Amino acid sequence: MQILDGKTLAQKIETEIKSEVEILSKQGITPGLAVILVGSDPASQSYVGMKAKACKRTGIYSITHEMPQNIAQDSLLQTIEMLNHNPNIDGILVQLPLPKHIDTTAVLEAIAPHKDVDGFHPFNMGRILANLEGFIPATPMGVLTLLKHYQIPIQGKNVVIVGASNIVGKPLGALFLNENATITLCHIYTQDLIEHTKNADILCVGVGKPNLITKEMVKEGAIVVDIGISKLPNGQIVGDVDFENVAPLCEFITPVPGGVGPMTIASLLQNTLKSAKLRSFNR
Repeated sequence: MQILDGKTLAQKIETEIKSEVEILSKQGITPGLAVILVGSDPASQSYVGMKAKACKRTGIYSITHEMPQNIAQDSLLQTIEMLNHNPNIDGILVQLPLPKHIDTTAVLEAIAPHKDVDGFHPFNMGRILANLEGFIPATPMGVLTLLKHYQIPIQGKNVVIVGASNIVGKPLGALFLNENATITLCHIYTQDLIEHTKNADILCVGVGKPNLITKEMVKEGAIVVDIGISKLPNGQIVGDVDFENVAPLCEFITPVPGGVGPMTIASLLQNTLKSAKLRSFNR
């Protein structure tokens, strides 16, 4: 069993990003990321804080627009429109989830596709499906980067993804399909989940349910990527996989924390740098 160490790889990627940011800065361009945070959800505040620290480490300019929980949707959309036209902002990220009175789809669609560094705009989603260049959602992008770093073969493999969200499961499935894997996408209505997971050469799970995946659900020699993250009553951070009992069966497995999480932030920074390079090229 070998650990897929996302933390160390993310640090390496950040070092590379910092070097490229320094080169861009000499050309008069500093990559800029704007984050919109609505409300005071502790988890969202924590994620935004980690992103801001990562930007600081790599030399990316970042600004956070904090808005009250009861903000009107029109006011939120006006802020996005302002950022769309700000020439110093290369990436716009709206921290999810949004309050229930806000139409999340309308908000994500309001972000200019060339600044959609989260990769959630339908334009970028469509380009992933068509296997065209675009912005890839950070978590799926991080998963593929991690597997490729460890030279794990993907072509021809049976990949099972548990969790079919628009943010992770669906785009991750498209990315694996583009790598010529055979995809099974499972969700809350999937019957006999174990029948699918037992056949997985690569098993990815991201639903936020601790210990969902047990050792009986994983075949020996599988690669397991745990995308889920939950906080137990005792304060422990865990994923969706019963790590202690599943890990001995695996060829590779991600830890939680220290696996996919750091790769998500690194991928967001990569997308922001990519957008800044496009700005440099087009000016």
